[in-house]
Amino acid sequence: NQACHPPAAASGRRSPRRDPDAGVAQRGVYLLSFLPQSDVQRIVGFAGSKGKKAIAALLPQGAYGNVAEAELMQIGNAGGRRVTAVQRYQSGNKATIDAAIEQIKGALAQSDTLFLAEGGEGIGPLMQSLQGAGVLGRVQIISTGLWDQRAVHGTPGLDGAWFAAPDSSRFNALAQRYSSQFGSAPTRIATLGYDAVTLANALTQNFGTQRFSEATLTNPSGFSGQDGVFRFRMDGRNERGIAVYEIRGGGAQIISPSPGSF
Repeated sequence: NQACHPPAAASGRRSPRRDPDAGVAQRGVYLLSFLPQSDVQRIVGFAGSKGKKAIAALLPQGAYGNVAEAELMQIGNAGGRRVTAVQRYQSGNKATIDAAIEQIKGALAQSDTLFLAEGGEGIGPLMQSLQGAGVLGRVQIISTGLWDQRAVHGTPGLDGAWFAAPDSSRFNALAQRYSSQFGSAPTRIATLGYDAVTLANALTQNFGTQRFSEATLTNPSGFSGQDGVFRFRMDGRNERGIAVYEIRGGGAQIISPSPGSF
């Protein structure tokens, strides 16, 4: 049950929750990173379990928005759900945001969920425009781990919104140990480096010459890491056990725990 991640093609990470380029994964090259596909699957599935079946989406132009849209179109049109509309905009550009909201208003009248894939500095202007258009309060807002940061939680209009992200309890414990040892706080992706090193140790001890074989690394039962359970697919991508959070009063609380196994 030790954390087991393989060495990964993750050097191009730009932030803890922005790694849309799963195209570098392949058979024998396993991604260590947090992939938006897993977040989209989890949050859309959770919303569906709560009776939310009609999803409209506002997505920024760019690689992350492209990946989020592709996954949404697949998972959002399955299991009795449907995607009612998708509109794209330029992040931080009010004119394009307002135009996208105007275009999606009709679909929102037939939707119970609004999926957003904007975080960081871009979420404020987006929520201001949604509030100005009178959209907020009509639909359940959902998102990905882009919202796994305190700065986002205080954004006006996000109370009651849901997002999917790894359970942070193990990271918090690791951060305390790290701070005690080194006198500074670790970055959020420190868990990935921790798990990668633990992988080499655990697999070498337990599997000998088969430690990095395809059968060992793609065990369907997966492994337990600092961000919860995970497993590797044959195509090199990963799947993770992810929690669902609700934003309330400037903070975020888990409303659906991450699974303990697959």
